[in-house]
Amino acid sequence: MSVRKAAVILYRYCWIVFVALVLVTAFTGPLDPFVLVFVPAAAAVVTGLALSLAGRTDLTRARPPVEVGPPVAGRWTALNSPADKVPSHGTHAYGQAYAIDIVAEPEEGGRPPFRWLWPVARPGRDFPAFDATVLAVADGTVVRAGDRQRDHLSRNSGPALAYLLVIEAFVRDMAGARRIVGNHLVLDLGDGTYAAYAHLRQDSLQVRAGDTVRAGQQLARCGNSGNSTEPHLHFQLMDHPDFDTARGVPFTWRGLGIPANGEAFVTDEASVPVEQPGATSGHLGRPGPVAQEGAVGPAD
Repeated sequence: MSVRKAAVILYRYCWIVFVALVLVTAFTGPLDPFVLVFVPAAAAVVTGLALSLAGRTDLTRARPPVEVGPPVAGRWTALNSPADKVPSHGTHAYGQAYAIDIVAEPEEGGRPPFRWLWPVARPGRDFPAFDATVLAVADGTVVRAGDRQRDHLSRNSGPALAYLLVIEAFVRDMAGARRIVGNHLVLDLGDGTYAAYAHLRQDSLQVRAGDTVRAGQQLARCGNSGNSTEPHLHFQLMDHPDFDTARGVPFTWRGLGIPANGEAFVTDEASVPVEQPGATSGHLGRPGPVAQEGAVGPAD
């Protein structure tokens, strides 16, 4: 087990113990303040030192950008883009340094607007990204696949977003990265590069771990699972299939480059081969181990 992986596990364990102590105190009476201070302090010190040694080296290990095809077709808009800042989601954790979020927007104003005061929570079908086809960006092999998590309502209002950031994201993070990325796919593209797709629709995977895929092949459909404010695709390249130990890898989309935050882009409809070696259609995915250190989603 790597130092980074051990640090992430210890981080989660210490905070779970801390929350448990707080709950015990609430129901049974005062607990020694030293315990309440020591547990989170120990977690912060130990994980801070470990992550300083194992995680921040992303800044000094930058690789040349890898060119891949776009993962979607049609008109989309970029959010949280590495064209604007790195790390794009505010953290190097979970391989997100160069991650990008994209939302389908067939026309201006095609997405439901964000409401700051009205407590709106919309079903996924109200958003044009929901059920959009997700494509393989290059030839590769599926190494992780899972699509059993439900698609939840959107968090595109002030109250719903506050709930996501203050409560939901913390609980999901403590449960592990799989609960943050939601339904997901990880492809091994070779040369130590892995492509990750997050927040896919429940029961939409058309491939499973071990399948070989070709560039442009249909893999799944866009959803709103995991730590997500609205239906969208979170895409990233990384140097390891495990989100807890991966470092981000820069990329460019062939013919597009890296769209800036808020920039709309259009990709051609992909031509998908009728038969794909090693691939079958229908639901085959099963959950695999794969999150606010950096919540994956438009709200990051």
